[in-house]
Amino acid sequence: MSIHSTQTSIDAPLYEQVANRICYLIKQGTLRPGEKVPSIRSLSKQLQVSINTVKEAYSQLEDRQFIEARPQSGYYVRAQQLNLPSEPIVDRPALDRPAAVTINNVYGLVMRDLLNPNLLQLGIANPNAELLPTTKLNRMLARAARLHPLQAVSYELPPGNLRLRQQIAQRTLESSCALSPDEIVITSGCVEAVSLALRALCKPGDTVAIETPFYFNFIQLIAELGLKALEIPASPRGGISLEALDYALTSNQGDVKACLVIPNFNNPLGSLMADEDKQKLVALLTKHQVPLIEDDIYGDLPLSGKRPSVAKSFDTSGNVLLCSSFSKTLAPGYRVGWIAAGRYQERIEHGKMISGVATASPTQLAIGEFLATGGYEHHLRTLCRHYARMVPLMADAISRHFPAGTRVSRPQGGFLLWVEMPHQINALRLYEAARTCGISIAPGHLFSLEGKFSNCIRLNAACWNSCVEAAIITLGRLAGEQLEN
Repeated sequence: MSIHSTQTSIDAPLYEQVANRICYLIKQGTLRPGEKVPSIRSLSKQLQVSINTVKEAYSQLEDRQFIEARPQSGYYVRAQQLNLPSEPIVDRPALDRPAAVTINNVYGLVMRDLLNPNLLQLGIANPNAELLPTTKLNRMLARAARLHPLQAVSYELPPGNLRLRQQIAQRTLESSCALSPDEIVITSGCVEAVSLALRALCKPGDTVAIETPFYFNFIQLIAELGLKALEIPASPRGGISLEALDYALTSNQGDVKACLVIPNFNNPLGSLMADEDKQKLVALLTKHQVPLIEDDIYGDLPLSGKRPSVAKSFDTSGNVLLCSSFSKTLAPGYRVGWIAAGRYQERIEHGKMISGVATASPTQLAIGEFLATGGYEHHLRTLCRHYARMVPLMADAISRHFPAGTRVSRPQGGFLLWVEMPHQINALRLYEAARTCGISIAPGHLFSLEGKFSNCIRLNAACWNSCVEAAIITLGRLAGEQLEN
């Protein structure tokens, strides 16, 4: 690789010539977003320049936001340098009145796709199974059964396994939240945690404020409980609109019994609320005496930077019910989640007892062991580095293969992409056509009460390989065919 093969003045400092060469390779697509750039030592040898020259060049490229350093991994091309479509625009106003939620037939179809081994699963928010510590977890599961035979076959009645709760309490410090083990109740996944929270706070006919678009399983859960939902618009960058929420709470004074939000890496937008906005959210809901149910299931998966704080860290009155699980980071099938319910803990423990008695003991023991001895932090770093590479690669492919005018979210964490296509494209038709081609996607209709986002889809970007790339090309072609008809 010649330093002077680009239009760079030979009078420029040597480090600037090196930086401009790397910049050129990024702009030409030779080095693509999410890919690793040569190490400082290898580039020094390749260009026959000093290590300090390369360090200075990389420092300049970091300042110009072309590359980013990842701890113990090296330098990578930043996703922001993609020639991506604009981000989706979610500017729909809050509903004037709460809406009754109806079960959507599409939900049943998408969930049924999970059972079809012939479909490439891009519609379900499952982590990349190849990156999960399956062997180590299985070993710990067997070890738990061997060392604690009676405990492994007995009920771990609420609040759940003590060692596991101790480990979770220690980990909450990473999210700027200080909890004791006694404040945590183990659940069968995050969905059960949210379900217990809704049951503890609401009765049939009550209204719950939610973001829009929003995770479709929670919309279905609200429907099953006979509740109404009040949609509040959310930004792909900053999450739920506090202004719209304030207006909705004021307009429906006393009618809203709970607010369900995903502040960290919302599903499906991947948005992240700033700490200042989390604090305002907690204060706003406290003022209106509305409990906050906070889902933090993706909080451990930032694509860059440190793990974000939770809204619960700003709670001084026990008004926030923090829910999470290990389904996106360790083992979806283990169904181990938890809730820190503040002043509602007694109701949650009672609800857990009467609805399911207890979460499975062996999986609680295994997850507790893994958190204590299995290198969870190292595992998370591996996951985050992987997703930080995979997500931009899929977004890049969408920008190249989907019709002009397509917009793509730029999630700050997790592994989901929200794709907004031209308004003429019907996501349900695309879902049906994709299914005949062996691809499962999640149409946008699922993420709203009234079938909004009909030109949007959610895709799982946890894995990127030739099969997934071919699927994106196919989806882009199918979407384009709708424009031609």
